[in-house]
Amino acid sequence: MNIYVSNLSFNVTDEDLQDYFAEYGEVTSAKVIMDKFTGKSRGFAFVEMSDDEAAKKAIAELDGASVDGRTIGVSVAKPREDRGNGGGKSGGGGSFQRRNNNYSNSRY
Repeated sequence: MNIYVSNLSFNVTDEDLQDYFAEYGEVTSAKVIMDKFTGKSRGFAFVEMSDDEAAKKAIAELDGASVDGRTIGVSVAKPREDRGNGGGKSGGGGSFQRRNNNYSNSRY
């Protein structure tokens, strides 16, 4: 079962997550999501457990727990939704450029 963990302290590591969830059963993976530009934690993670019953128990007992001074949220991870064509890039771009071109011969 794939588990979503939110509101993590930025100090929590993959290994820490592994340890927290291992008390409930076998953890097949534990991954804190990192920002691709800064390399710092984004404050959430995904944990996979092989036994669904153990995962449900971990969710029930760890949801609302205090970890490194923060109250974490733990729930069943939902499948990622299709975000379409990348969002927001089509449409208004042309009008912005036309407006800027109006100023091309001015003091700008």
